Formats: sequence, C-alpha cells, structure tokens
Amino acid sequence: MDMVDRNRGAEMARRLDGWRRWVAGLTICVAATAAPAAASPPLAGDMAAFAPAAQLDSAPDLSVTDALGNSVSLAGFSGRLLLVNFWATWCAPCVHEMPALDRLQAGRGGQAFSVVAISLDRGGLAAVEPFYERLGLDNLAVYLDPQGRTARDYGVRAFPTTVLIDGHGRELGRLAGPAEWDSADALALIDYYLEID
Repeated sequence: MDMVDRNRGAEMARRLDGWRRWVAGLTICVAATAAPAAASPPLAGDMAAFAPAAQLDSAPDLSVTDALGNSVSLAGFSGRLLLVNFWATWCAPCVHEMPALDRLQAGRGGQAFSVVAISLDRGGLAAVEPFYERLGLDNLAVYLDPQGRTARDYGVRAFPTTVLIDGHGRELGRLAGPAEWDSADALALIDYYLEID
C-alpha cells in the first residue's frame, strides 16, 4: 500500500507541476498580447486633437512634384515615418505653422523621419518660393499639388491638415488644424511612432 500511495503521490505532483507551468505560460502569453493594446500615443497639448487611425490602412500615394518638377511618391520615402502636411500660402493658420514644421525637419529630419509639406497653391512654385524665402524656411523641401489631387485622395477638408504615415506607407492618424509641431508634446507623439515603427 505504501508503494502505491507513493507512486500516486509522485504522479499527482508531476501533473500539478505540469498544470502550474501551463498556467504560467498562459499568463505570459496573455500579458504579451495585451501589452501593445494598452499602449497608446501620447496626446497632450496641441496633440490632443490628433486622431489615431482606427486601423492601419495603406495611405494613398502622393501625386506631387518637387521644386525641380520631378514626380514624388510614397515609395521614395519607404522606411521613414512621414509627417505629411497639406497647406497653402493664403491660409493664415498654415503661415503660422510653417516655421514649426521647418524647425521640426531641421531637428528630426533624416533617414527615420521626414516632414513632407505639400503646397496646394494653384500658382505652384511661383507662389511657394517667395513664401519660403520670406519666412526663412531653409529645411523644408518644396512639394507641390496645385490641382489638389493628393489632398482629395487624402480626404483633406481643412487647411492645414497633417497626416502621419509609417515606414510601411500606412496612415497612423491625422490632425486637422494648426499645431506647434516642434513642441515637446508633438515630439513625444513623433517619438512614440518612431519607437513602434
């Protein structure tokens, strides 16, 4: 009887140990899958108006040209987080916002991040070049969409509108209206997306 009881006890201990390991593994799996869902972008200050995308869909391609008349597409920025800003020289909030975008590009622009400020001025380069000179915008490249194709494709209804696009060409979210894009709150939002991209 003693031998049978010992064997049963050992068998029960093995099973109990197996169950404990299974529960511990399940707990780790649940915690690992729940952690990213709990994370959310920091939305303080001007960034409180930023609307994260409900799901990551491919952003429409760009139908713009640069200052030299070359066509520019999203593929040219592959692997970079993009802050795509739709603006015009006649838009007072845009005029106020452009220096902050220029400072943001100067401070953060590079292989991982770029500001793509798309002018919707019908006058094209003739309207944008003197505007850049007058405001001293030395760090932003010129991108032109005088027919507004890209703005329509992106569903832009107000100026300025800014869209964040990840390195895979997916829209992360947008902000309609002006913002101080070089503020600590904006930099925290950009850093958040740079870390998860």
